[in-house]
Amino acid sequence: MKVLLTVKFLEEEIESLRSLGYDVIFKDEDDISFSHEIEDTDILVCFNPFNKIDISLLPNLKWIQLLSAGVNQVPKEEILKRNIILTNNRGGYSIPIGEWIVLKALEMFKNSKEFFENQKKKLWKTNSRLLELYGKTVCFIGTGSIAQEAAKRFQGFGVNIIGINTSGRQVEHFHKCYSINRIKEVIKDCHIVVITTPYTEETHHLVNRDIFESMRDGTYIINIARGSIIDEKALIDSLKSGKIRKAALDVFEKEPLPEDSPLWEMDNVYISPHNSWASEMIFKRRYNITYENLKRYKNNEELLNIIDLRRGY
Repeated sequence: MKVLLTVKFLEEEIESLRSLGYDVIFKDEDDISFSHEIEDTDILVCFNPFNKIDISLLPNLKWIQLLSAGVNQVPKEEILKRNIILTNNRGGYSIPIGEWIVLKALEMFKNSKEFFENQKKKLWKTNSRLLELYGKTVCFIGTGSIAQEAAKRFQGFGVNIIGINTSGRQVEHFHKCYSINRIKEVIKDCHIVVITTPYTEETHHLVNRDIFESMRDGTYIINIARGSIIDEKALIDSLKSGKIRKAALDVFEKEPLPEDSPLWEMDNVYISPHNSWASEMIFKRRYNITYENLKRYKNNEELLNIIDLRRGY
């Protein structure tokens, strides 16, 4: 079986995949195009080559292993029509993003931006109005692997950790979880709201003006999921009014964030360029999920992280 790898692995890693019995070829997805060399691909290991390769031209394609956690980029209709297996890299970025969430909560509560600016100016100025995480309530909208890793790390700070998911099922590392239909009721007493739910048609602008109005005055927002889960205009208005005291945003409705976005100029906003996933370990984890699933596929065993596109996950 032929495996088309569109993301660069180490040569020894590629050889280990070949040792499983696969014909592995590499084509960088930044400049990939359709050719007869890839026409007989059985398995595609990739991030997002779908704007350059029409998978309907790959008649043998049986399985796509995404190296991303998100799946929005895939040609959903073609995959469903042909019953192509889809798996993702769920959990591959959960640890660095979990750390990033805690970092941003601390940065906002400890007002790190002010101290960084004062350092540039060589200005010695104390601030006695800093806050503690201790005793605060942190609410995660979405309780998947990223939220669980962050919740695990928040436990040492003595915070109340609650989660909102589809059914209200209880999840490890959370003190209590609630169903999404109770979001307005639950969110009104939370100090920090963290967006970690997948982006789907149902979660588009899930956090809208109505939800912001349901929050306590001075709520802190962290978003590492997808920008369009939040109504960005409503967020900007809420930041201006003080309803939202501060926001740490790694994702935006349009990326890169346009230069004319008001968010750039807001002192109460912490911006990073969709970078919360990065760490020295992500490359090894990408390889590990690829190797493990290729081994399982060869042995006719159940694959890890199968995505049901009909259900959105």
